[in-house]
Order: sequence, then C-alpha cells, then structure tokens
Amino acid sequence: MTSSRGPSSSEASAPRAADLPRVVDLADPAAGNPELTGGKAAALSAAAAGGLQALPGVVLTTAFSDDVDAGGEVAGHPAVLDAFTRAGGDHQRLVARSSSVVEDTTSSSMAGQFESVIGITGLEEFTAAVAAVLDSRERAGAADSPIAVLVQPLIEPAFGGVLFGVDPVTGRSDRRVVSAVRGGPEPLVSGEVDGSRYLVATNGKVLEFQANDGPQLRPRDLVRLVGLSGEVERAFGRPQDVEWAIAEDGHLWLLQSRPVTTLIRGVPRGPIYGPGPVAETFPEPLTELEYDLWVPPLREAVREAVVLAGAATPAEADASDVVVCIDGHVAIDLRLAGEIKPKGGRTRVFNPIAASRRLRGAWRLGRLRSALPGLAEHLLDRVDADLEAVPPLSDLTSRQLIAILHRSQAALRALHAHEILMGMLTDTGRNRLTGASVALRVLAEARQDGLTDEEILNRSPIVLALTPPRVAPWPELPQERVALYTGHDGESTNDNGILREALRLRVRWIQELSGRAGWELGVRLTNAGDLTEPGLIRHMTLEHLESVATKRAVLIPRLVDMHHHYFGIPLPAQFQVSDRGRPIRVQMDSEVGGGTGAGGGIWTGVVTHDTADPPSGSVLVTTTLTPGLGPLLPRLKGIVAETGSVLSHLAILAREAGVATVVGYANATRELHEGSTVTVDGETGRVTVEEEGS
Repeated sequence: MTSSRGPSSSEASAPRAADLPRVVDLADPAAGNPELTGGKAAALSAAAAGGLQALPGVVLTTAFSDDVDAGGEVAGHPAVLDAFTRAGGDHQRLVARSSSVVEDTTSSSMAGQFESVIGITGLEEFTAAVAAVLDSRERAGAADSPIAVLVQPLIEPAFGGVLFGVDPVTGRSDRRVVSAVRGGPEPLVSGEVDGSRYLVATNGKVLEFQANDGPQLRPRDLVRLVGLSGEVERAFGRPQDVEWAIAEDGHLWLLQSRPVTTLIRGVPRGPIYGPGPVAETFPEPLTELEYDLWVPPLREAVREAVVLAGAATPAEADASDVVVCIDGHVAIDLRLAGEIKPKGGRTRVFNPIAASRRLRGAWRLGRLRSALPGLAEHLLDRVDADLEAVPPLSDLTSRQLIAILHRSQAALRALHAHEILMGMLTDTGRNRLTGASVALRVLAEARQDGLTDEEILNRSPIVLALTPPRVAPWPELPQERVALYTGHDGESTNDNGILREALRLRVRWIQELSGRAGWELGVRLTNAGDLTEPGLIRHMTLEHLESVATKRAVLIPRLVDMHHHYFGIPLPAQFQVSDRGRPIRVQMDSEVGGGTGAGGGIWTGVVTHDTADPPSGSVLVTTTLTPGLGPLLPRLKGIVAETGSVLSHLAILAREAGVATVVGYANATRELHEGSTVTVDGETGRVTVEEEGS
C-alpha cells in the first residue's frame, strides 16, 4: 500500500546528499555555509566576501567526508582530483587544513586538535594529506562530527603570526596582542617557538614588547595588523583570533579567522575598586534582594562620610559609583576608602583660596571629631532600643515587614556613616578587641557549656559577627571552637575603637533583622502559592517584592522558578569597571611573575613533570606546549611551560578549559620540583611555591 501524501515543504526544500557539491571554491557563495564547508572555511569565505585579503582556496566539503564515512575511498574519489587540480595541481605546493563543523565556533575553537599538512606536492601526497585530516577527527574527539578539508596554496611569507582582537588574558577590547615569527605562523600556533609578542593599543602604539625568539616588526606593519583586526571584527560582528602572513612583497594575507573565546570585558574606565575594605561586611556574594537591602545604604554612607571628612569633594564622590556589585561580589572605590592615595595635589599648597577652605574645613572637622563619640553612643542607644521594640516577625503584617526593610536601610546608612567617620577622624588605637574575636571566644565557651546554636544566638547575638549577612530564616554558626587570642585588656582597650566595633556589630544585627523579615515574606508568598519555596525570595528585587507583598503586582511562580543566579569568580584585588560592566584587573606594583599569564584563573595543585599520564588535579610543568597535551587538560589545574605563546593552540584550549596557564617561565622544570605544591596565577603569570616537594 502506498501513500498519496507528498513530501512536506521542508523535505522538498532540503537538498539531497547526492545534490550537494563535493568541492567548492572559497569565492563561491555556497562556501559560506559552515554545515557544508566547516567553521574555518566558512569564516574565510565570509572574510573574502567582506572585501578582506583572505588567502584563496577550495574546499572538499562535508558531503565528501560523508561519502568516505559511508565506505568510500579517499584515493580514487573524483572530488580529490578535482580539488587538487583547482588548487593548482602539480604547479603549486599546497596546504590541507581541517574545517570541522565543531571547529572555530564562538564557544570553542578546538584549536590545534585536528590535522594540518603543510608543503604538499603531487597527487599522491595530497591524497594522503586529505586522509590524514579526516582521520584526525578521532584524535580530536569529534569522530561523529562532519568535517571538510580546506585546500590552499602554500605561501612563503617573510613573517607570520597570530593576532588577537582583544587582550586574551584580561579581555580588554582596547588592546590587541600580536605574536610574530619568521616565515609562516605554524611553529607559533603549535607551540614550538615563542615568537615576539606585542601588546598594542588601538592606535598602533606598542605598550609592551617581548622579543623572545621572534622578529621585530616595523611600526607600519603593526598599524596594518591593528587595522586588520578592526576590519575582521566589523566583518564578523565580534573580535577575532586571526592567523596572518606578510609576504616578501609586503602583501598582508588573512590566513584564518575564528571567534575569540576569551570573555570580552571591554575598556576599563573610572576609579580603581577592590573587595578588600568591604570583605568583612560582605564575605559572600549577594543575591538581588540582599543587594537592594544592604549595598545602597553603604554606598550612600561612604559618599556622605568622605565628603564630611574632607577626603573627597562632592564632585569627586559623585563621579564614582563608590560601591559596586559585580555578579554578587561587592567592592569599593579604593581611593575613597583610603587604600590608594591621590596623586598630585601639590599645586593646591600655593592656592590661597584652597588654603582658606582648608582652615574652615579644619575648624568644622575639629568640632565633628570631638562630637563623634557622643553621637555614636547616642546612635547605638537608639538602635538598641529600636531592635528591642521589634515584635516577633510572624505577628506583623506584610506591609509592616516592608516598613522594617525600609527602616533598616535608614539605620544602616547612619551606622555605616558613623563607623566610617570614627575610623577616619578619631584615634581608634591598635584595638585588637574586635567583634569577631570576642564572638569567637563567646562561641567557644558556649559550645563548651553544651548550648545549642539557637540558645547561643538568643543569649549572645554578638556571634552574628561570625556569619555572613543573608536573607534566611536562621544564620549558620561556624563549627570553629577555638577562641582567638586578643591580648590583655590593657593592650586592647580604646574607647573609640570599642565604639567603632559596636557600630559594626549593630550593622550586622540590622542586616540580620532585614534578612529574616525578607525570609518571612518569602514564607508568606510560598503559603499563598506565589513561590514554590521561600528561598526564591532572595532573587527578587526590593521594588518587585514590595509590589507583590502589597498586592500591586502579581508574581508568576513559573518565571521565578526558572531563575538561575551565577555569582561568577571572586573579584581581583584591584580592578576597574569596563564599559561592559565587567571587572578588569589592575596590575599591582608589588606583583612579580615568572612568566606570562595565559589565562584560566588561579589554581593550586601539586607539580608533576609527567606529560604522558599526569595525576588528576595536578599542575603540569613542561618545557613547551604541544597539541598532544589537549586530551590531558581535564585532569589538570594548571600548566607552566618554559616556552610557548599565550596565542598558541594549547594555551587557547587551556584557557577555555579553565586551566591556569603560564608560559615563558624560564627554567620551570628545574625550579618547580616534582611534588611541590604551587599556586598558578593565569592572569599575572606568577607561580608561587606553597610547599617544596621532597
């Protein structure tokens, strides 16, 4: 029995495998289809169509590799002879490169994992090269993925290399990285040589230069390469990782282009921030509601305090975000926090108007300094009275809980501002009697007495100094039982210091109150069917929560359930915020690196020199980066190589895999001994020996 139903429209429009071309020219519009020609060839076809000077070539398409996979032979296949002839045949030395559909994508470059064959002469060598490229799918772990073979003429350039459209380590988009070698770029990308390395601004100015074993490029060639990076970015809509060559006649060729897999962070601007001064206040990342409850009061308090203390003018304070939160991690303007001293300022000494302003400011600050302790004591009494007056949260209406959240913000502004001013304007001494140290002593003694955590919290709320602020029903006390030594009372006593610690402790108490009030609202929304669990309240903004709790908006549980919060990695010690809102590390003067950071984060592990079978979780120390190390990357926490480029294929793969990588570390295999524990910083290039091996 046959069906009278004809083919669907999609079936009718889809080309049959038999109709697909086995060989296409890069100039053919069909070559721009990555499903037919793979990522690498499709990118070159698009570049040529965009007017870029891409090296010409032909492609043995995925339809050809499908024929081979179906049992066909490479030798004798008519497409092989066709491609060989169209590429120049016996009159031209050739290059055969892989162009897989999983290669050179926005999420993964698969750099160096497939075969490339250079300097092919004759049909027999060409046939063997095509077979080698197809067979390399097994090594790359992509045996089931379609692959094409890109065939191009072999050129003998004066110089070749790799060009990154962003700094691959920092992600800065106002930087370009150029690595160069004599001849073609193959020895560089394979990790055989280091090549010269340039860090270049977008105007072509050289910011850093490392000669290594490569040539020194002419300034005009660097300008041309920077220009090429801009042209390629415009053609593809995002920064690219480019292989290039400059011929003996000076012609600049684009050999290959793939998307940069580095996180593009943008251009840094504005103040230098750091998490250090606020790490005690916010030791853990914050969710949306936690941010709304606790960060704006701190920001406003810092701005008011530094202006009152004369540490910044109103214009300077307004020009800064003061406190920023990136992926939940909080940091503060380090100059406003006093961690970075302002530069210059000597001209103000000779300005009589500024001098008179300083005199008036000194008089005002003198009065404020003398009044601060009394103001702080009054604020502490008032906050304690307000806290004692709060009834059980379950007895309050939802509107009253919202009111507590807003009143808590006002109290936090006052507490933060007084605490900051106490630190800036009064002598707090070398006070070792901190809230945390006292809390540790209290916790240790209470645990020895057999008290439960609930009993400890009710009797001694000072232990909240040991817990991070969180919207939650109850804090989790640490299991630490050792009391911190704080010295004799005579060494620790300082009235101003004790007042400052008392202010800090009240900050934590107010945070705890608002966190529990927020959780109570989450419980009520869950009971009403608006949330599936109270913890999801943490991912609502304060404005949204207030609207829902007061019946001015409706919550859709399904949308809240879909929320996934990514906190990201911890912030650098010093950074600027880019135009994309991303942190970009600022190199600190005190940091010294043994090599060049190639990215991948910061990891600690035990050193191994075994490149064949390294233990899981180890740091591999080797002489050079080779493509054969690619399959071993999932085992490793870090790689330290004596040679190699940050732009080599293995460095790119390691960065994508999150393996901290340092290249160009001289004598690494001699200095970093087997069995030693080291920390590898893929950003700075620093390798720190934590413990020597035996």
